[in-house]
Amino acid sequence: MKKLVISLVFAISIIGIYAFSKSQLTPIYFEVPQGWPKPHYDFKKNPLTEEGFQLGRKLFYEPILSRDNTISCASCHLQVTGFTHVDHDLSHGIDGKIGNRNSLALMNLAWSKDFMWDGGVNHLEVQPLNPITSPLEMDETLEHVVQKLQQTTDYPGLFERAFGTSKITGQFTLKALSQFVVMLKSSNSKYDQVVRKETTFNEQEQKGYDLFKKHCASCHQEPLFTSNQFEYNGLAVDPTLNDFGRMKMTDRKEDSLRFKVPTLRNIQFTFPYMHDGRFKTLTEVVKHYNTLSRNKLLPKELSKPMNLSDIDRVDIVAFLKTLTDNEFLFNPKYGYPK
Repeated sequence: MKKLVISLVFAISIIGIYAFSKSQLTPIYFEVPQGWPKPHYDFKKNPLTEEGFQLGRKLFYEPILSRDNTISCASCHLQVTGFTHVDHDLSHGIDGKIGNRNSLALMNLAWSKDFMWDGGVNHLEVQPLNPITSPLEMDETLEHVVQKLQQTTDYPGLFERAFGTSKITGQFTLKALSQFVVMLKSSNSKYDQVVRKETTFNEQEQKGYDLFKKHCASCHQEPLFTSNQFEYNGLAVDPTLNDFGRMKMTDRKEDSLRFKVPTLRNIQFTFPYMHDGRFKTLTEVVKHYNTLSRNKLLPKELSKPMNLSDIDRVDIVAFLKTLTDNEFLFNPKYGYPK
């Protein structure tokens, strides 16, 4: 039922048309890196413009989106940490309330078709509705957000520049946010430079890469370093959270404890790890996978013991650090608008 409602909202959201000439807008070209797959996102339904991007950027950092005007999207998605947070295992929201999961990093979303750890949202345009309406995050309604934005001195003009009307709507608010987050593209790490033959791995990084391809790449597939699928990775359910992942959305027993495979890009800075933030370091993560016992629920790729030595584990972590994209983490065009 939840997915049906979300899909319906999305269907309604794409009906609208711009009330003014597109020649008034400054188009943005979304460049797909060489060798990368075709994006899943349909840019024709929400054409990227500089005006829309800048409006979405401002909204991303806007606490008006929350009930008491204190929580913004950026509160849990900080640029320098790969657009996630690092100060606690579970996300914190309004009134200091603690959420049920660790926030996912936001990058390369143009290639995703399902969002959130359980895939509860299947369109990027409506993904912000979840944190906005969650009582543990922003605890607000889109209707009231629109009312508050309409009452400001600057947003009506910004919406007019982006969409041709100073009348703010929920549809345009979500479209603008999507134009910002879909542009959060990370593709210039050392790994990418090696692929482009601009540099080379050192010996330790190369050994780690070879081990990664043998043991990890089936789920964390290059170049996105995710399969965008939902998998069980051997973690026991947290008795406090009782989070069974994908099964919450599908009601299928076989989806119990399946969570979305996250991207490993910028993984050096997106700690803590896993859906509940139980691991603080990459070393802990690698140790977890190295000590998995046979389990019929595990993907076949994880059912075979890795038998990694201490040196092997260090080498894999060294490779994972080559996925850090400093240009992305410190690009001023993604930061707080001046």
